[in-house]
Amino acid sequence: MKKAFDGKKTAILGTQKNPAVVTVQTQDRVKEVEATFEENGWAYTIELDPDKPENITDLEILLNPPKTRVAEKKVGRNEPCPCGSGKKYKKCCGE
Repeated sequence: MKKAFDGKKTAILGTQKNPAVVTVQTQDRVKEVEATFEENGWAYTIELDPDKPENITDLEILLNPPKTRVAEKKVGRNEPCPCGSGKKYKKCCGE
């Protein structure tokens, strides 16, 4: 039986434990991508294979990290209704 969570943390992308893996088709592109990794100090592995399509998703993730989302505060059931009626939320708009 396979568990959903094994309790081990995954390493951050671009470190020695979890290097970014990129596939490119030309030697010129290898130099270009390599320069980007070196400039930012990320660990990487570049595969040069003219037969495979270019795959630079790990590099794109490192260059554009996901933004943290902040959820709006929800109205509690017993707080005044935001519509301005003066009633509790659960008796007015929170049916």
